Amino acid sequence: MKKQNVTLSLPKSLLKKIKVMAANKEKSMSELLRESLEEKIKEETGYKRARERQLKLLTKGMDLGTKGRITVSKEEIHGRR
Repeated sequence: MKKQNVTLSLPKSLLKKIKVMAANKEKSMSELLRESLEEKIKEETGYKRARERQLKLLTKGMDLGTKGRITVSKEEIHGRR
């Protein structure tokens, strides 16, 4: 995989926390940030795919075995006979 350097501008307090976290995990800051960004992208794309899948299901509808016919009345359902 080809890599490219980037420059980030971060608050000093956040940078200190990232350095500590990376050291605790025995990783470089670059590795820690890369993993965090990759996870964020996976979450975002996974959500979008799931949302699209569910919207298609809503549009299509589901087969509940009624073939579009309601064979019971509201009164029967609620025991009002």
